[in-house]
Amino acid sequence: MNKVKTHYKNPLAYYDIANFLKDYMDENTIIVCIGTDRCIGDCLGPLVGTFLKESFFPCPVFGTISDPIHALNIDKRLFEIKTLYPKGNILGIDACLGDGDSIGEIQARDYPIHPGKGVGKSLPDVGRVSVIGIVDSSDSSELFTNRNIRLDLIMSLSKVICHSIIHSYHLYSRDI
Repeated sequence: MNKVKTHYKNPLAYYDIANFLKDYMDENTIIVCIGTDRCIGDCLGPLVGTFLKESFFPCPVFGTISDPIHALNIDKRLFEIKTLYPKGNILGIDACLGDGDSIGEIQARDYPIHPGKGVGKSLPDVGRVSVIGIVDSSDSSELFTNRNIRLDLIMSLSKVICHSIIHSYHLYSRDI
């Protein structure tokens, strides 16, 4: 299993992630952003989806602030996506909990997201490849709730991930 990790404040963070992702992009790439707008820490995915759509990203994007993919609808939405795009190469995006010193880290990985794992939920895996942003520490039992996660962190992580995906698509397109 391969992955690349970088901190969102690294000026080349977008490029490090993009350079990794370009090898997993193809004409069937679909972006699936997981999360909800009802919790600051968990709105990373929907913000990335929204930013990609606002940027007129050429691949299909699912999971936005106005139409999120979350624990209550993920089974139905993944079924719909896989029905619409049977050859879909899904790139999953989600927020994640991690060590306190990893907050702000972005990881691109050649394996799926396991949504809900950090909060004890059993949800279907998403994607052949994934990008996560570590938004808080997993040291608390109050995961994602009543926390001091700053919206600025989530916005900043989302923008770097969005730019990474756009750049990776351009790198992939250049190589074909």
